[in-house]
Amino acid sequence: MRWLPAWPGRAAARSGGRPARRRRLPRPARWGVLGVAVLVTAVAVAYLTPAFAVRTVRVEGAAAVPEDAVRAELGVPDGLSMLRIDTTAMAARVASIPKISTARVQRVFPGTVLVTVRERTPVLWFTGPGGAHLVDAEAVEYAVEPAPPGVPELAAAGATPATRQAAVTVLTALPPALAAEVAKVEARSASDIVLTLRDGRTVLWGGAEDAARKAAVVGPLLTRDGTIFDVSSPNLVTVR
Repeated sequence: MRWLPAWPGRAAARSGGRPARRRRLPRPARWGVLGVAVLVTAVAVAYLTPAFAVRTVRVEGAAAVPEDAVRAELGVPDGLSMLRIDTTAMAARVASIPKISTARVQRVFPGTVLVTVRERTPVLWFTGPGGAHLVDAEAVEYAVEPAPPGVPELAAAGATPATRQAAVTVLTALPPALAAEVAKVEARSASDIVLTLRDGRTVLWGGAEDAARKAAVVGPLLTRDGTIFDVSSPNLVTVR
């Protein structure tokens, strides 16, 4: 005797003539699928359509650098989606401007790119080809232009990176009130630095090592009578 397979119609007939019911997804699963579909659609709209295109570029922190120069380096294509801009690459391009120390680029939805920059400020200047060369607190030579009033001159043979770094280390270690009194920093070498104050007194500093210790002892030392103050050995200071 041969058994025949039960076809859907026969199965239905055996169960009382009612057709088989299709299984449905549970309601939470249906909502999950719907949510994923909505999310994918929203991302596609934001990524591929002008709905979230860049409309405004806002620059903060720029004073010496024209905003147009920042925008030019930013290079935001017209109509590009906010989700497609490369903020890291944009920040690197803006930071390549010599007068800018750091740059940060952020998305501000729905359509603004915010650029925040920190400009370099001079702590020293030295005479070189073309005029005064400005040096910032990171010992970076970043511009050739007249130095602002009050910025001390760096007198150094060749103003090498080593002498610039040593001079900046010394100057930035000083208390602000004393740093403002420095008219000239003479760097005969990285280990032989001399400060000339605006009143004509001289501080023999020596090398940039122990800068914090020397800065702590030079203030009280300058209250004594004298014209030459030697803190090159902070444990044995002298006044002449």
